[in-house]
Amino acid sequence: MLKKLLSGNLVKQIAVGIVAGVALAQLWPAAAAAAMVLGHLFVQALKAVAPILVLVLVASALANQEIGNGARLRPIVGLYLAATFSAALLAVVVSGLFPTDLVLAVSDIEMSAPQGITQVLENLLFKIVDNPVSAIANGNFIGILAWGIALGLGMRHASESSRTLLADVAGAVTGIVRVVIRFAPLGIFGLVAGNLATFGFSALEGYAHILVVLIGCMLAVALLVNPLIVWLRTRRNPYPIVFTSLRESGVTAFFTRSSAANIPVNMALCEKLGLDRNTYAVSIPLGATINMGGAAITITVLTLAAAHTLGIIVDFPTALLLSVVAALSACGASGVAGGSLLLIPLSCSLFGIPNDVAMQVVAVGFVISVLQDSAETALNSSTDVVFTAAVCQSESSGQQTDARTE
Repeated sequence: MLKKLLSGNLVKQIAVGIVAGVALAQLWPAAAAAAMVLGHLFVQALKAVAPILVLVLVASALANQEIGNGARLRPIVGLYLAATFSAALLAVVVSGLFPTDLVLAVSDIEMSAPQGITQVLENLLFKIVDNPVSAIANGNFIGILAWGIALGLGMRHASESSRTLLADVAGAVTGIVRVVIRFAPLGIFGLVAGNLATFGFSALEGYAHILVVLIGCMLAVALLVNPLIVWLRTRRNPYPIVFTSLRESGVTAFFTRSSAANIPVNMALCEKLGLDRNTYAVSIPLGATINMGGAAITITVLTLAAAHTLGIIVDFPTALLLSVVAALSACGASGVAGGSLLLIPLSCSLFGIPNDVAMQVVAVGFVISVLQDSAETALNSSTDVVFTAAVCQSESSGQQTDARTE
């Protein structure tokens, strides 16, 4: 049975866990309340593995980073980063217009909400210089990120065998995370059953509301923000390539829920569009790593939902800083199941939200991940083709114009 659990379709298992949790809460509330222990165990497991994951993943990515030198790659990377930041900023705006209240257990947790951007920056600086052992032990994700960056940059000049070892460690930790996440159906079953037994079925309203906000943001980025960026780059109607990418790449990615698995689909689509192979052979795999607009939306929306639930007022400068942090964090979310969700504590730490509360928000993310993760992957993967095509086509047009001028 355990082997079947670890190898089955996770989306279907999570859906079954949600339905079973709702049914148990309706038919046997006492047992549903007792099942909450499964949810607590799942959240505790996430808390245990997330700090190590962020440290080794960031360090390995920087130490083994290889970016091509093609002239076309730089503007594509620029579009990737601009779009990811724009997605996070849009998520801030939408979250402000449609705030979400979550069901979080915070009565026994001491809160230390920051008072404005000055205190946020002060807290940020002190967390950056934290001792690495203390940062990992206390779930200081800002400090963990800083040490991961420093370690990764330092290891760039190490021997190939040392960098390979770091990559192997990152792969091992990623494997542990995958095992933990395979138990998400049981954890989500316990969380849904326990929350419904304790707070009633009104708890489902928060799940539905935040899911609508997330998917609404992703649709807005796919149909408004990305086309605007493409138009600014090419001065052409962007929608033919946008709709083609959504149809032939986004739909596949929605069901596979993996940007990495969708790379062959994107490569074939680029070839079909007649793009330069030397460009898309690098930009598509790179996009699967750093082009994470959907992840930035997830991190931002869930973080602001937690802040709103806890009564933390977020001013515009702080929201702007959150957008930057979410965009940078999202670039490290690729290749890990639930990667964007596991980076939420990093953004929550900006507002003084304790790790215990942040991990409850992560658990909420797993409850809605049946649709959230699919939509996120569809946006991320289809955008890789959109921006690669935009740069290739705009530069081809420029070369043709130069040729006619000569």
